[in-house]
Amino acid sequence: MRPHHAAPGTHDHDKSSLLARLKRIEGQVRGIQRMVDENRYCMDVLTQISAIHESLRKVSEALLRDHLDHCVTQAIDSGDKREQERIYDELADLFNKYAR
Repeated sequence: MRPHHAAPGTHDHDKSSLLARLKRIEGQVRGIQRMVDENRYCMDVLTQISAIHESLRKVSEALLRDHLDHCVTQAIDSGDKREQERIYDELADLFNKYAR
């Protein structure tokens, strides 16, 4: 697990918001499981899957924004060339994963 660079407690609101979103997504996934179990119409299931994709995209955006606002900014401001290189490599890997 990567270290979290922000001070403890600085993101409690963001964390609670993200956890709430993830709990809603979890409920949506359980709903899809029921729909499949009940042999519901495929287009209805696919519509719900699309909604989950969008919800996950929003969670990803929020996490990326938090990472940029805090961890990346801290690494850049630190003046530590090795830490800056590490964070740039991390971001490049992340962008490559999302570009697929």
